[in-house]
Amino acid sequence: MPPSHAHVITALRSAGCVFAEDEARLILSTARTPVELATMVDRRVAGLPLEHVLGWAEFSGLRIAVEPGVFVPRRRTEFLVRQALALASGAQVVVDLCCGSGAVGAALAAYLPGTELHAVDIDPAAVRCARRNVGARGRVHEGDLYAPLPPGLRGRVGILAANVPYVPTGEVEFLPPEARDHEPLVALDGGGDGLDVLRRVAAEAPRWLAPGGSLLVETSERQTDLALEVFADAGLAPRLEVSDELYANVVVGTRAP
Repeated sequence: MPPSHAHVITALRSAGCVFAEDEARLILSTARTPVELATMVDRRVAGLPLEHVLGWAEFSGLRIAVEPGVFVPRRRTEFLVRQALALASGAQVVVDLCCGSGAVGAALAAYLPGTELHAVDIDPAAVRCARRNVGARGRVHEGDLYAPLPPGLRGRVGILAANVPYVPTGEVEFLPPEARDHEPLVALDGGGDGLDVLRRVAAEAPRWLAPGGSLLVETSERQTDLALEVFADAGLAPRLEVSDELYANVVVGTRAP
């Protein structure tokens, strides 16, 4: 006999799920068979991220496929997408670095039809997932940051979105278990001060950006001042955009026209 709605809520609440009613609704609407429903409840009770249990995450109005072991797109990152869209007028090429599931690139492509999209991640599982989400709207490359991008994109990128890892190495162990135990370390660990990957992205960005093109990177609130300095040192005109609603901080660096 399949778990009832009340049983699912009780099981999730007992496992510590704060939004048990909402999660139960999503699980019940996603499960196709009683056996699948029971399995999904068991996996969530065992601590797997809800998005890995469902197989998808809602992001910027899209349903993004999320496979086990792949970084789950955060709602706060929708703010980065909105900032990118505000700057995208006339952008012919969009690049999504550290793309994970490809959520940012897929959202930008959905709202910017006709642009040339390239997404990159170093993790093979993420690349497989991103290819599902990006589909025919762009190309997904496997490799380290800019290395796998076609050389012909240099100087042509209008929007360069990079949702880099920015958790300091010493703080990874304090992340919630859902992230720490079920998402790849490469998508979380940003080095000693959390900005190692950001520095590498910013240093090369001017070679890839078109005149007037912008690099957008998400950071934590306490990293913003240093991130702004890194962008300025790379030759980009930096500024900070903040969403109090989403607790999001996006550093924007623009190449001179």
